[in-house]
Amino acid sequence: MGAPFGATSTTDNVLDGLDLSGLRVLVTGVSAGLGIETARALSAHGAKVIGTARDIAKGRRVTGDGIDLIELDLGDLASVRARTDELLDRGDAFDLIIANAGVMATPFGRTADGFETQFGTNHLGHFVLVNRLAPLLKAGSRVVVLSSAGHRESDIDLDDPNFDRTEYTPFRAYGRSKTANILFAVEFDRRHKAHGIRAAAVHPGGIRTELTRHMEPGALERRLDQVNQLARAEGRPGFTWKTIEQGAATSLWAGVRAKADEVGGRYCEDCHVAAPVHAASKAPGGIRPYATDPERAKALWALSEKMVGEVFAA
Repeated sequence: MGAPFGATSTTDNVLDGLDLSGLRVLVTGVSAGLGIETARALSAHGAKVIGTARDIAKGRRVTGDGIDLIELDLGDLASVRARTDELLDRGDAFDLIIANAGVMATPFGRTADGFETQFGTNHLGHFVLVNRLAPLLKAGSRVVVLSSAGHRESDIDLDDPNFDRTEYTPFRAYGRSKTANILFAVEFDRRHKAHGIRAAAVHPGGIRTELTRHMEPGALERRLDQVNQLARAEGRPGFTWKTIEQGAATSLWAGVRAKADEVGGRYCEDCHVAAPVHAASKAPGGIRPYATDPERAKALWALSEKMVGEVFAA
């Protein structure tokens, strides 16, 4: 199914010929970048899109009239629980949830619940959101969790998820959170696939969006130089920027175009399932084995439930 698509495919390429009328989709983070394009493309092809935004006024300025907006802050579990309670009370089923929102390379900080900012926002906020909405998913539904090639920066640390003892660096924390995103998709898929509900993680590629707003001037360029040097040393292609339309394509490919069994429990990039690479590789592309380890996924799930104080049955 994925053969016609690749790194340069756009959202419109992926959705070409598809009528998504009747599909209900929740997309987090629709006030900027990939979230705006993801919601736009789905809506343009007939889907009913419900988008979340931390800044609801900003969300209204940048989204179209066909997208319903919900104010939700993934860094505050009280906000997540309040909004999910409202959606559960309505009882309207979802065919697809795209966990798109996130932060990157932030200075050390903590969420409203005391979690390290990136782990708390990128992983735990979506962990609670998606699990609480799971009763609204029916057979044939999917969950797509946006991760990143940044998972190569670090495995999760089950003993010190909040950097209470570990030296904090912005990209190590980002890498942990992005590895957690993948492991969450792996375990969610394992728990729900018997009921026809599948989950996948995706890397959108490198896109110039607001995600880099926390980085110091010149820091991004230095990191890209390092990545390209390592890629050349390993005989791999270097880094290439994508447009926003290309970046959002893999989310839609995994969500509505690819076969469920092809992407369920997998990590996807460039509109295909990523190939495994050695854990020590720093080159862009591929999936590091620790990020899809099923036992690590189970352990992270148990830790996440303990941290948020909520248990989620399959």
